[in-house]
Amino acid sequence: MVRIVINGEKKEYPFGTTWQTVAQEYQPEWEDDILLVQADGKLQELHKKAAECSELRFITARDGAGRLTYRRSLTFLMLKAFYDVAGVRHIKKLTVDFSLGNGLFVNPSLDFSLTQEILNQVKEKMQEYVAQKIPIMKRNMPSSEAIELFHKHGMYDKERLFRYRRVSSVNVYSIGGFEDYFYGYMVQNTGYLKYFDLVLYQNGFVLLYPQNDPKKVDPFVPKDKLFHVLSETSKWGERLNLANVGSLNDRISQGKASETILIEEALMEKRIGEIASRIAAEPSKKLVMIAGPSSSGKTTFSHRLSIQLMAMGLKPHPIAVDDYFVNRVDSPRDENGNYNYEALECLDVKLFNEDMTKLLAGEKVELPRYNFITGVREYKGDYLTLGPEDILVIEGIHCLNDKLSYSLPKENKFKIYISALTSLNIDEHNRVPTADGRLIRRMVRDARTRGASAQDTIRMWNSVRRGEEENIFPYQEEADVMFNSALVYELAVLKQYAEPILFGIPADSPEYTEAKRLLKFLDYFLGVSSEDVPKNSILREFIGGSCFRV
Repeated sequence: MVRIVINGEKKEYPFGTTWQTVAQEYQPEWEDDILLVQADGKLQELHKKAAECSELRFITARDGAGRLTYRRSLTFLMLKAFYDVAGVRHIKKLTVDFSLGNGLFVNPSLDFSLTQEILNQVKEKMQEYVAQKIPIMKRNMPSSEAIELFHKHGMYDKERLFRYRRVSSVNVYSIGGFEDYFYGYMVQNTGYLKYFDLVLYQNGFVLLYPQNDPKKVDPFVPKDKLFHVLSETSKWGERLNLANVGSLNDRISQGKASETILIEEALMEKRIGEIASRIAAEPSKKLVMIAGPSSSGKTTFSHRLSIQLMAMGLKPHPIAVDDYFVNRVDSPRDENGNYNYEALECLDVKLFNEDMTKLLAGEKVELPRYNFITGVREYKGDYLTLGPEDILVIEGIHCLNDKLSYSLPKENKFKIYISALTSLNIDEHNRVPTADGRLIRRMVRDARTRGASAQDTIRMWNSVRRGEEENIFPYQEEADVMFNSALVYELAVLKQYAEPILFGIPADSPEYTEAKRLLKFLDYFLGVSSEDVPKNSILREFIGGSCFRV
């Protein structure tokens, strides 16, 4: 018999019992589908045979690991159905390009025109497979054999990727004979994948999945500005033959890492210069308002934009919205009783509007400085008066929300949304989540500047993400310009800083599973020295050595 402890209760099951059998016994107690189990801290798929463990935890479609597993499995099901409907000879390539709202944008290369009618056929085929509950099988094969398999299937991105894998074997999944490789776990069968939709959009389509409610797919809301910046970045990567990790590893192994860094940094400087030119061409724009999620590089971007504005004869003045925090004792608290520094109510919005209005009117204003040690707003003689060439560069998470600047004329505001929108994919079907890139950036910076462990950063990350979902992402499309601060080479550099601190997370901690996932992810990359990263690079905000005070 196999002895297992579930919620403190000791249970026994016959040898050979699968985790799915155990999960089915407890499923009535859970509102959401159980997709994985965590046995003594280790994630396992439901097809695995149960083994003795002192603590078994069920992972549902509402948990972070469960959501990723659902989306990954749903992508696999979509690919299977699309190939079955269209026929392999009519498909050159299906690329899962990037996330877009509550879905994944898929960029198809076909020998026919894609229509919503065809997508509806694919959707019907997916629903048919869901009803059939087809097992998602996994088999292990030597890496050399996997390379031959992917070449045979025309999956050349995967073939290139596995040339750089250090492990000697690889897991390949299959649905009804359709084989593919995926980075991460899968559900046990297609019957779990009941909630999805397919919507024609731009030059491809969006695979929609549940977001907040695991049993509900929200309607697709087009995000044209976000799509444009992501699409442009993807096209640029294709032009440079740097669309995935395998092609980046090729560059590194060929001794072209320094050249790649220089090209990427030159492109970023060009884009910042173009934004500065737009601002300078509109004399009415006196308030440059910058917002973006955590670890986007807002501070360095603000400095570099200010330099470009100065080169055009303007006089930029930085304003941190955080200096308008109310005194800490007056700050709102979250549901756990902790200060909620990401709420708009944490700011003295009225004072901010009064000061900015006076500055626009040419009046002299004494600007506050918030003391983060004492939790009190202070005044220390920082006076400012705006002249004809002066311009304010304002940074804060609420800058795209008009409730922050409710009294300021719209014609005076130029809004910029900045985020590290990772365009580099692992391969054609496995994308690099934007949030993963930002999390790794933040871990490295927190360890360097705040003495915080990687475990601490991972622990607080879900709370950070919730704040972004509430205060930043809903206002993305309000921006005049979206700026992508991700650098195609950065994960190859961050790898050397992130791996040691991730290895330091104890195996018995709740954060260990996430650490293990990130370590596996970083293992795809060949490492690159930070020596050639310019001093003004956004990456320097995280690894250190910046010429700016960040």
